[in-house]
Amino acid sequence: MFRRAEEHSLLSALLDGCCAESNSALVLVEGAVGCGKSEFLETAAEEAERRGALVLRAAVTPAERGHPLAVLGQLTADAPAGALPPPPAPETAERVGSMRAFAAAVRELSASVPVVICVDDLHHVDELSSRYLLHLARGTRRSRVLLVLAGSAHDRGADPLLRTELLRLPHFVPLRLTRLGPEAIRAMLPDASDGEAAAEAEAVAEAERLYEATGGNPLLLRALLQDPQARPGEAYAQAVLACLHRCGPATDELAAAIAVLDDLATPAHLARLSGATEAAADRALEALSAAGLLAPTGRRGLRHPAARAAVLDRLDPAGRAALHRKAALLARASGAPDTAVAGQLLAARHTGEEWALPVLRTAADQHLAQGRPDRAEALLRLAHVACPDDALRAEVGIRLAAVAGRTDPAAAEHHLAAPLAAAGAGLLGPAALGPLARTLAAQGRIDESVEVLERLAAADVRPVGGRGEDPLDGLSAFPRWAVSDRAGAPADAPAAPPARLPRTAVHPAALWALPVEPEESTAARSAELFLRGATLAEGTVEPVAQALRTVLHLDGAGRALPWCEEFAHRAALREAAGWQAVFGGLLAEVRLRLGDLAGAADTAGEVLSAAPAPGGGALLGAVAATRVRALLAMGRLEEAGAVLARPAPAEAARSVHGLAHLRARGHHALATSRFHAALGDFLDIGRHMKRWGLDRPRVLPWRTDAAEALLRLGEAHQAERFLADQLTTRDAADPWVRGTTLRLRASLREPKERQAMLSRAVDELQRSGDRYELARAMADFGQVLREAGEPARAAMVERRAWHLAGECGAEALCERILPGHTGEGAAAVDTADAPDAGLVASLSESERRVALLAVHGDTNREIARKLYITVSTVEQHLTRVYRKLNIPGRQGLPVDLHPGVPELA
Repeated sequence: MFRRAEEHSLLSALLDGCCAESNSALVLVEGAVGCGKSEFLETAAEEAERRGALVLRAAVTPAERGHPLAVLGQLTADAPAGALPPPPAPETAERVGSMRAFAAAVRELSASVPVVICVDDLHHVDELSSRYLLHLARGTRRSRVLLVLAGSAHDRGADPLLRTELLRLPHFVPLRLTRLGPEAIRAMLPDASDGEAAAEAEAVAEAERLYEATGGNPLLLRALLQDPQARPGEAYAQAVLACLHRCGPATDELAAAIAVLDDLATPAHLARLSGATEAAADRALEALSAAGLLAPTGRRGLRHPAARAAVLDRLDPAGRAALHRKAALLARASGAPDTAVAGQLLAARHTGEEWALPVLRTAADQHLAQGRPDRAEALLRLAHVACPDDALRAEVGIRLAAVAGRTDPAAAEHHLAAPLAAAGAGLLGPAALGPLARTLAAQGRIDESVEVLERLAAADVRPVGGRGEDPLDGLSAFPRWAVSDRAGAPADAPAAPPARLPRTAVHPAALWALPVEPEESTAARSAELFLRGATLAEGTVEPVAQALRTVLHLDGAGRALPWCEEFAHRAALREAAGWQAVFGGLLAEVRLRLGDLAGAADTAGEVLSAAPAPGGGALLGAVAATRVRALLAMGRLEEAGAVLARPAPAEAARSVHGLAHLRARGHHALATSRFHAALGDFLDIGRHMKRWGLDRPRVLPWRTDAAEALLRLGEAHQAERFLADQLTTRDAADPWVRGTTLRLRASLREPKERQAMLSRAVDELQRSGDRYELARAMADFGQVLREAGEPARAAMVERRAWHLAGECGAEALCERILPGHTGEGAAAVDTADAPDAGLVASLSESERRVALLAVHGDTNREIARKLYITVSTVEQHLTRVYRKLNIPGRQGLPVDLHPGVPELA
């Protein structure tokens, strides 16, 4: 497999010289472990036999060092019977005459046939055998004898002078077998088809990867290629252990020390940890490096993590822990970085040193700053165990919760249980209360955060939050002046919230409120400006999420969609399941707000599947709630019920995220005719939002939800009160809020007024971008037109509503609009008669505006009023539209017509 052209060319020349020209030679093949010495010797023997030579073989083992003339015995046994004298008795073996006699017997044998003598692992040969081999080399210089000896370049064996003496002989030929380079490995791989550049680049990259794992060691490379997909596995691990074993008796302990110390594996540390001398450690390191087992220059430790794992897995657990504990002490004494010391403590599960706790905490912060949250979390878990008292354990638990939020939001919430209990018992000081309030606020646990801040205020000290004077500073994307002074205040409170907070602290609810600026568009622009420069890291997740919510609720879901997609993608690239839950949850919510029901359900489902504990924790409960609402709108009640059947975590009851669960549960109750239960959930939402000062219909329109439940219960008067109240809030002008409110309110009006109100609802919802709510409004509008005796307009509006509902995946709504047509897909509506897309594209902006309003069921007079043009102009535009699209009239207008200008988007 690993043919070496230059070396084999030399071997062929020497064999030819011996067999055909009666020239003797002495070849010493040296190389590191695994570099192919034994394979080369076997090739030499096979080539010699093909040329008709007599081959005598001997393979030496470490055990044979203590057996005099063991090599001589193997060579004699391999020769024809009686051709060579048996090894002499011990009392005569050291006589020069005995050595000359053996050499003479080989010369005599070579007179009739060329003799090739192959001795492997020369460094293990006993001293007496080495002297016989030296006499043999001297005594066969003019005979047809080729000696091929193979040995380690780093182990001189029992007779360190043997190589020197061989070097002095005139027919000595040294041969050094080195490791393979990336180019040689590439030459072994299949050629790129037709010389394709991409395939060649892939092959070069594969060769580099193989070299990185093996260092070009042929034995390791052969083993690696046997493992599945040439990824380090069992064969590779066994080859590593075999190489280490063959490097010498002291190498096993030294390799264990190297694996334990890893980046700390200096010769001095290795000597102390393994018990060897520093000189012996240097020699062993040289042998391991020559074999390609050590990391390349600039790094320490073994070359590949799989090699390190193979060595460590061979150790018994107690011995391995003891080595790591000793390594931690060595690292600490030598001034190694805290991350290195903490790594050894973690591997040993050792916290008995008085300096262990601060080192673990400092190292966790350093790992977090370097983007290794899993490592930081593991160190904090060990530090948590090492804490000597409840107060310190609570401090570490708070930090652990903040770190775990990146990877496991449910675990992050659970980590705060003990610190909360300690705070309730009065065991925490200001240094812990500030971070606890901050972490609770970041998790949306407003009531608990307020309670902690009240304790901090009662301590009558300056707040300590770790990020300035305000414990919650840094969680918001906006400056303090943009944070609502009403956040945290009950809706009917005349002034500041009753909670007694530290003087500089912002109320935790403010972090979940929409920012207050003179113009809402200014707040949305500020949020986007913040997002353009934002990076995803610890400390930026909460402000970024707040900015995304601001864009969603103040500038529309369409504007927020690309931002949410971008940050969800960044979180996925970092494999941060907790961050994926934050931004993937927001992305699902945005898609639901746009009427993309399938996209919302799928996105939420992906987030839940990626979470370490699917469905656990308040944050994941909110993501699940988005999925439930999407499934309900799609008519998949059983699936929605199955998601809701999972028990809600206790943390959700006092969390902002719990409101999403209540709303989803309320919608499910509505869909299953449990109207009182639904009303109770919606009213609970309202109580929480008012108490927290977060009552914004843009964010959560609980009044329309409650009104819908009341309408189902026949409580029209109460429903009207809630709807009228919603139209007096500061969000009443928002198209989405106004459109959904008007749709429900229309059901309480007389037919004529109902028609006008639904027409306005359709206009508002068209502006909002929510296709599902638009489809619902148009379905109601079509029904009222039919009742008013306008079947043609009703049919057009219903076709459009059906098409929108189909695009959204709302099968139940499709069935209500056009019974019997569900399951055909939105594209099936009038596709035979639909105008060509190219014809639709030929419409001018003005024509498209008029056509779109006509599709929505507006009369010519209504269109004229909305666009501030004359009825005659509307008629002229429609005439041109009919002609361009080649349709007879309104009934032929395409139902999938979309606005082509920003004003109608």
